[in-house]
Amino acid sequence: MASQPASAPKAQEGRASQSSHPVLTPQFCFSTAALRDFIRVSRSSIDDSITQNLNALATPAARGFDITSTSHRAPSGARLLDPTACTGFKSQILFPGWKARSDVLEYCGNVAVAPDPDDPGLVARQLEEERGKARVIDDRLDPYSSRFFPRESRTEELARVVRMERGVERIVRARTWEVVEERCGVRRGVGWEEALREWESGRKGGE
Repeated sequence: MASQPASAPKAQEGRASQSSHPVLTPQFCFSTAALRDFIRVSRSSIDDSITQNLNALATPAARGFDITSTSHRAPSGARLLDPTACTGFKSQILFPGWKARSDVLEYCGNVAVAPDPDDPGLVARQLEEERGKARVIDDRLDPYSSRFFPRESRTEELARVVRMERGVERIVRARTWEVVEERCGVRRGVGWEEALREWESGRKGGE
């Protein structure tokens, strides 16, 4: 039974697909192409473009944080950015995007370990396994003939995809956070995990 998705942060104009997750259902998760596409688009817009996004914040502080400004490239530079603009970017774009991806991977990870009696490939795999057991094998003629590799179930495939994407997430976020530390003057020693937890705690406290 599909659970209700957690409430996502209010989507900012022009970035709704990156900072809010799709409707979470087992069908979405089992469509691993759709799952990976959502994550790819989110990473591309936020993490892969982090330098460009932060460069776009190098505008007079009086203008405030303009969410649409991240679509324009600004000259590169390592100088510290305005703290208010950095805070706005982290709280409105970076952390909501990360949380949306975490929500999706957590939900789909749970789907991957749940019973799946409706798997459309179950009967076909069972027949395939029976045929594999019934084969007459002569290892002298073909030493590889005794090897039987059953097809993955869709839960096994989903679990593999989720594990891989979680590993990529850790690498991507660490790389992104290094850039944020450099440009926004984040105090050293505060990793992205702690910063994200602090943001989530503050967000829950304000609800």
